[in-house]
Amino acid sequence: MTPWNGSGDSSHCCNSLWKMSQKKLFLVLVAVTTISFLLHHGGHLSWTLEAFRMGCSSMRSSLPSVDGVSTSSRGRPKHTSVAFLKTHKTASTTVQNMLFRFAERNNLTVGLPITACDHQFCYPRLFSRNFVHPHTTPPDIVTSHMRFSHSEVRRFMPNNTIYITILREPGAMFESLFSYYNQYCQSFRRVPNGSLETFLDHPWMYYRQEENDSMYARNTLTFDLGGDKDRLPVNAAAYAKRFAAKVERVFSLVMISEHFDESLVLLRRLLSWDLEDVLYVKLNMRTASSKNRLSAELRGKIRAWNAIDTALYDHFNTSLWRQLKMLGLACVAREVQLLRHARDQLVRGCFGGRLPQLRSASQIVNKDLRPWQPSSKVSIVGYDLPTNTSIKGSGLQQDMCMRMILPEVQYTRLLLRSQSVRYRSRLLHRHAQHTPRPRGSQRERIAMNPEVRHLGKQGKSPKGTLRVSQ
Repeated sequence: MTPWNGSGDSSHCCNSLWKMSQKKLFLVLVAVTTISFLLHHGGHLSWTLEAFRMGCSSMRSSLPSVDGVSTSSRGRPKHTSVAFLKTHKTASTTVQNMLFRFAERNNLTVGLPITACDHQFCYPRLFSRNFVHPHTTPPDIVTSHMRFSHSEVRRFMPNNTIYITILREPGAMFESLFSYYNQYCQSFRRVPNGSLETFLDHPWMYYRQEENDSMYARNTLTFDLGGDKDRLPVNAAAYAKRFAAKVERVFSLVMISEHFDESLVLLRRLLSWDLEDVLYVKLNMRTASSKNRLSAELRGKIRAWNAIDTALYDHFNTSLWRQLKMLGLACVAREVQLLRHARDQLVRGCFGGRLPQLRSASQIVNKDLRPWQPSSKVSIVGYDLPTNTSIKGSGLQQDMCMRMILPEVQYTRLLLRSQSVRYRSRLLHRHAQHTPRPRGSQRERIAMNPEVRHLGKQGKSPKGTLRVSQ
């Protein structure tokens, strides 16, 4: 066919345009039909996502590059070096669980705290690489609670590590902190009747900045990020602005708890992960009876008392939406809808076709799934898997479902044990490679080497189903 050059028959042009429109309409119908089929027949989720992306050119827009590598290229290997600063009461436990599972699926090493630090990196002390368990080094991922020190973290993480954290609206966050740490933080324990309103009326009557647990009572986000929580009010605004700029230089993404799924859209692109990698179940939640309703006046007092946290949150909330607009809000909304649908499918597969019911710790039959309870005044809820979890036709395994709802403390211990076994196995292998083989049987050689005999006993891994209790 001769190309139309502007001087040909106009009816021929119209016919060509009509044929092109028909072709585009056909392609759109094919894409929609494919999406519907995959959603209703358990197709591969990343295929479904690509079908959505076919019609969203703005989805191909890239986030700022990391080390000069764009995050928008197709087929790029998943980024596996991640430092996630786990902040307090911000939905960070849900993100941590996501990272734990990603690490296990991809045979990565998670940097975990030494035993003396329990499941946190000796918080509230400023992070030191000496707090990292030697059996979990060198790490690919770090995601346990710490007071952040960029200079220390980068000394033991790979050079191409991507730094991520999450913030929460200060009013809701402080209410959660006050409830959760009411029996641990001295500033809260001094308050008559444990009243949040009483504390906020005269916070300086109860707050002692020099106390070891005072970080829960003021500007907790700033403290977790390694900043000064007690900057004088006259300098607080200027300090918050400088500190926000410093955080922005280090962290490639600051997620926002109130826009969790939208944050995951950015996270997935930044790390070049599949949709399956960011599916989750909400963890470490309180019952409704453990929460206080916040009036506008009370929320205003909280934001004023936590002025630096408030400035950080407002800054990065604006930054998050600026990045989302760059992608195109309509396309982001579609991916959020897809993510939620895929999450519900996965969760229903784990819970016998139903969405899971939140249970108090005493109601959870499997003790390994009971979340830690901070006090008798606060109830943290969790989940219990059905005893007959056979996920027919979906290919899901009970261990995978178990890990999705495994509380932080238990999952940390599980990873430490499995990684210690791997560490000792590698140590034995290196020892065998560098040790000349003496004559005699293998039994005789082991008997002659007590160090190898000792490591061999420790390196044995129990077989069977997941078990994390100690």
